[in-house]
Amino acid sequence: MTPWEAVAVFAAGVAAGGVNTVVGSGTLITFPVLLATGLPPVTATVSNALGLVPGAISGAFGYRKELRGQRRRILRLSVGALLGGFTGAVLLLALPATAFEKIVPVVVGLALVLVAFQPLITKRLRRRARDRSSSAGAPGPDARFPAPLQDGPVHRDGGPLLFVGLTLASVYGGYFAAAQGIIYMSLMGVLLDETMQRLTAVKNVLVAVVNTVAATFFLFVADFDWTAVSLIAVGSAIGGQLGAAVGRRFSPLVLRVLIVTVGTVALVQLLLR
Repeated sequence: MTPWEAVAVFAAGVAAGGVNTVVGSGTLITFPVLLATGLPPVTATVSNALGLVPGAISGAFGYRKELRGQRRRILRLSVGALLGGFTGAVLLLALPATAFEKIVPVVVGLALVLVAFQPLITKRLRRRARDRSSSAGAPGPDARFPAPLQDGPVHRDGGPLLFVGLTLASVYGGYFAAAQGIIYMSLMGVLLDETMQRLTAVKNVLVAVVNTVAATFFLFVADFDWTAVSLIAVGSAIGGQLGAAVGRRFSPLVLRVLIVTVGTVALVQLLLR
């Protein structure tokens, strides 16, 4: 790797760390740069996964205030993230690259639709929940019909649907990780009654879990480039803190627009790749 290539990889790591913390899709910044340095696709993928671990942890730490009160939820969803991330890492080495690449644009496109229309979908879910409680003759918010059922999605933690959805998204994240955060945000935005900032905090923790378990697996069974790993690791750790400092100031509307914009660019890049 030439000095200029090293600078490019480091800068890509900073940018990816910041984008991953706020939105996701940082892999679409680092992955093409690693390919441009001459690394094979699989080596670039595993080197990128290992290098982005410090950035994911840095971003999660930067959002630590928004994590308060969500410990039980995070522990539950992290189990699915761990299982999914490990499965995705295994699939990366076991399946041909074309097998998953055909599904990736569809998954990212669906996630963008969910993010864009999340307020409308959530509003309808709340209306249906209130209708169900009214038809059942519930006198109001009581032990039989707790507040989450009437004022938000049916389950406080998203129920089995969110757990399964995030586990499948983690399989994808362990395999490639591009737009992984966007998929997480779309699922949680529809199924959880939380602010975008608190969902972003959970997303950062889940991404850190997936990246860590995938990278740990790759350490024992895959080839990677230590120079690329080191440059991305340092850069992404810096970018994670920068992303947290900036992203926490965004309003829900700005954050949603940013997610859709970055996700659309990611989708176009995936379709043209």
